[in-house]
Amino acid sequence: MECCTPKFLSLQCLSTSVKMMEVEVGRHNVLLVRSEGIYSAIGNQCTHYGAPLSKGVLSGHRVRCPWHGACFNIQTGDLEEFPGMDCLPCHTVKVENNKVYVSVNKKTKRIKSMGSRVEGVIHTILLLGGGSASLVCAETLRQENFGGRIIMVTRDNLLPYDKTRLSKVMNVENDSILLRRMEFFHKYDIEVWLSKEAMSLDTEKKKVTFDDGSVQSYDQLLISTGCRSKGLECPGKDLENVKMLETPEDKDVAFYMNDNVSEVRGENGKVKEVVLKSGTVIPADVLIVGIGVIPNSEFLQGTPIAMDSKSSVIVDKCMRTNVLEVFCGGDLATFPLTMAKDQRVNIGHWQMAQAHGRVAALNMLNIPTELNSIPYYWTVLLGKNIRYTGYGEGYTDIVVKGKAEEQKFLAFYIKDDEVIAAASLNYDPAVSAVAERFAAGNTITKKEAEPNIHWSCLPR
Repeated sequence: MECCTPKFLSLQCLSTSVKMMEVEVGRHNVLLVRSEGIYSAIGNQCTHYGAPLSKGVLSGHRVRCPWHGACFNIQTGDLEEFPGMDCLPCHTVKVENNKVYVSVNKKTKRIKSMGSRVEGVIHTILLLGGGSASLVCAETLRQENFGGRIIMVTRDNLLPYDKTRLSKVMNVENDSILLRRMEFFHKYDIEVWLSKEAMSLDTEKKKVTFDDGSVQSYDQLLISTGCRSKGLECPGKDLENVKMLETPEDKDVAFYMNDNVSEVRGENGKVKEVVLKSGTVIPADVLIVGIGVIPNSEFLQGTPIAMDSKSSVIVDKCMRTNVLEVFCGGDLATFPLTMAKDQRVNIGHWQMAQAHGRVAALNMLNIPTELNSIPYYWTVLLGKNIRYTGYGEGYTDIVVKGKAEEQKFLAFYIKDDEVIAAASLNYDPAVSAVAERFAAGNTITKKEAEPNIHWSCLPR
């Protein structure tokens, strides 16, 4: 255990009712917080991608990451909102003679306490899909001391991995994107079946048949088979170097707006040029296709599970389908979004899929829990990080703080004189501040969004 020197941690440093600051304790980066007169200290680096939480947004008893919106409890370090998988270390705080002392827990990350399978418990939960919804569902079940059998089945040949890195990070290797290693699954008795795909489902007999002919029964089922990339439908689509968007992309991007691909021309079996509907011809060595997705729900055809017109599975706020003990989450699910007045939406993003998995697990265990997460997205384009929160469908106006041409701005999307979404570039922690307002159920008016109105947590 190490204690920080008190000279830069006097009570005056945190004299306001709610405040936080970054401090160094030995070689450890610590977030020291005072909330409602109580001091607490947790790790300062977000367990997702390492963002400094001291630059995030503090609201009540949690802090929201400035980069991607993950939330942590400032008293326990527990992860309360995704993305990310791990909790933060919690440090001991002591106040003496108007000085604050911090004793450091040397761990940088912490896995929430989990149980394992209990002998004699024959209840089986089957998770179809190897993405973040299934993984978080499995972990939540063990965190809540579910002692039955957990089986995760994926058609991938990899353990669950961070798919967001594929399109945002160069030179990705398989080992670097795994969310958990096989030892983790062994330790907590979570079975993972790789390279295995569900072909049919019998909801009456509670059985799933797989592509190798095997059949597995279940007591409860999570369907989180996600979506697959949509391919081109034009001449030349089968040329050798036409690739789906599943690998890191080139950052040298030119946009051709309001146009479509009408033909892909090749030479010696490879792409040579792409012809657009407008007549524009673009020379190409490689064509990367990222034009949407198709739900992996064919195996549900003929079952009583309700789906919408796009073949996504319809669920309620507890991630329950219309069939008893069958749940759905991730990219495949269409669900009521609280902040959009319970409009049914389909959001194919990492953070929301993780939230689905947690909510599904808790309701499987009869712990009533509704989905109330605020959508939070990010992307990297030409080395620049763009962040977005909310649900902007149907916006009628945009209010911008800053200037897009200066590559520093915050854009508010307005509908009915209220902010329904926000996007930013080099304006942290603006989007996280907006997300916290949404999460609290507080309306942001168009007037508040005007450029001449300053929020204390935002840069000028």
